[in-house]
Amino acid sequence: MKIDICYTPELIQQFDVSDKCIVVIDVLRATSCMVAGLGSGVESIRPVATVEECEALGKQGYIMAGERGGKKLAQFNIGNSPFDYMQSEFKGKRIAATTTNGTRAIDLSKGAPEVIIGAFLNLSAIVNYLKSQKRDILLFCAGWKGHYNLEDSLFAGAVCDGLKKEAEFDSDAAISAFYLYESMQKDLFYYISRSNHAARLSKFGIIKDIEYCSSPDAFDIVPKLVDGSLTI
Repeated sequence: MKIDICYTPELIQQFDVSDKCIVVIDVLRATSCMVAGLGSGVESIRPVATVEECEALGKQGYIMAGERGGKKLAQFNIGNSPFDYMQSEFKGKRIAATTTNGTRAIDLSKGAPEVIIGAFLNLSAIVNYLKSQKRDILLFCAGWKGHYNLEDSLFAGAVCDGLKKEAEFDSDAAISAFYLYESMQKDLFYYISRSNHAARLSKFGIIKDIEYCSSPDAFDIVPKLVDGSLTI
């Protein structure tokens, strides 16, 4: 089993995804929200690339969730905080979500035979699942508007660390992420809170989101993309 990393959506065309298990990563905050919501009883989450697609699903009874540039869209029910997704009123409900980075990465992953959702909130569940399957793995970081970011790379490194005995690192991208995580794993919140994206989001007063998204293993679930929706 081989493991590789795509650090931004702008690089995905360099990879043949037709035989890969893709793990989509957007720690701050899309995939953390998806894990938190599904782990708290949301029935399904349908990730879409555009605001218009999300609004159309809202007319079909979906809860509309979304942001652009980190800010909640005014016409939507909720934004992009994991605490929004964990509200008890959303148990058994369907959510449609669109975000700046994460849902775009999911959309670009649809050519793969398997797409799963990773965040620190379900780190061990992701690692254990990947150990049990036979496909090569591509860790797909959503980044920020096409650029590399720290927090997604740290999570990719954490997965590499968890699979170091089972998987072959297939590139310097994987080796680099592994050593990045090795050097920062003792205080993930400290380093993530000093990332560029955390600074960008801090103006919205969401430090509790950043701290929560840095916390490993709150949920033992593996969200999978099936027929366009995420379920567990």
